[in-house]
Amino acid sequence: MGGEPVQDWQKAVASTLEWWRDAGVDMLVEDDVRDWLARTPPPAAPAAAELAVAAPAVEALPDTLEAFVEWRMSDAAPEAEWHMPRFAPTGPADAEWVFVTDVPEGEDSETLMSGPVGRLLDRMLAAIGLSRESVHLLPLAWARPLTGRIAPDDEARLIELARHHLSLLRPQKLFLLGQSASRVLDETNGDSLTNPIRAVNHFGGKTLAVASFHPRFLLERPAAKGEAWKHLLLLSRGTE
Repeated sequence: MGGEPVQDWQKAVASTLEWWRDAGVDMLVEDDVRDWLARTPPPAAPAAAELAVAAPAVEALPDTLEAFVEWRMSDAAPEAEWHMPRFAPTGPADAEWVFVTDVPEGEDSETLMSGPVGRLLDRMLAAIGLSRESVHLLPLAWARPLTGRIAPDDEARLIELARHHLSLLRPQKLFLLGQSASRVLDETNGDSLTNPIRAVNHFGGKTLAVASFHPRFLLERPAAKGEAWKHLLLLSRGTE
């Protein structure tokens, strides 16, 4: 009877050692003395270099109109890959009115809108006392795509460049010709033509903007000319 407690203790120790072995414990002591009451230090903070996330590179576009136009006509511009003739904007840089179109016309040879579409635009301008020489005409795409329309993959980039161009012009009145041009401004993108005039402040000052029909569309649907005439008058009078 006197040996049973010792035997029970040995069995208990053996059972504990066996459980530790199964759990992966292969050493019961450490070489160094450990203060088990001491608090465990927090893990070291990652180095600053590891925390730093590289910011996306922001493209620096030319900040003068002359330099920007030169860049847009260079091999660095998006249209360089299209291998089509490019057409620079026309009209004075300090023009009160800026007209934005989508692409050069198929009939254009030396300047923008030099065919039937351009002749209709000239008549529209003359009706409100303006001329081609007094307004700035800006295309979204400076070369005509093979399809005659701006591809969806190219549109966002071309709109971004047009906005930069407008920031260098600081127009007082902005007339957007057609659906693609209307997307230059969030305020006119997909907007109804029932009350088309908008006052925006995106280009270094107040700009009155109207999105209207493209002369190309008016040649196909002459019935819409009356509505386009109302838009021209609205912007000419400068009232919201």
